[in-house]
Amino acid sequence: MTPALPLDVQPVVLEGEYVRLEPLSRAHLDGLIAAGQHESIWTWMRYALRSRDDFARWIDDALAAQAAGTVLPFTTIDRRTKEIVGSTRYLAISPRDRRLEIGWTWLTPAAQRTRINTEAKYLQLVHCFEQLGCLRVEWETDARNERSRNAILRLGAREEGTLRKHSLSQHGFQRDSVYFSMIDDDWPEAKARLRGMLARR
Repeated sequence: MTPALPLDVQPVVLEGEYVRLEPLSRAHLDGLIAAGQHESIWTWMRYALRSRDDFARWIDDALAAQAAGTVLPFTTIDRRTKEIVGSTRYLAISPRDRRLEIGWTWLTPAAQRTRINTEAKYLQLVHCFEQLGCLRVEWETDARNERSRNAILRLGAREEGTLRKHSLSQHGFQRDSVYFSMIDDDWPEAKARLRGMLARR
């Protein structure tokens, strides 16, 4: 058997009816700052972005990691209003193993629990499984974040376990992280589920 080619993750625009995911750039700084001015966004993140310098450094770090081939960050844009509403990214990219993680996802409150979030995940998963040829997509979240855990399960992912005292979070808290995955065998059923969710909402 000929080994499958490794993942080739390159910047790409992913666009649907409600949302446009475009490669993160420094030109998005002001829009991201405006979208991120809600303390509730950062409750479960490892650290919060508050000042202009925080956001600028966060973008620069993401772009440096992209150049190193370990992440692909996106800016999330509401297609109706053309406004930036958040960000998401591929990270922990393992080309040889054909897997990656979807994470660092945040949305301004008005865009949460809307078609924007559902369609963004749908577009990312179509890209992962049908264009990139991923065998596995992962998510991880703070064990205390019930909303995030339930949202990941609604996508059709499976909970795999908890890593105890996995990472240092805000204010020095040692958080437990819950891991989820979706593999290529799961994708047809998950795709139908997501299409149904988009049709109903």
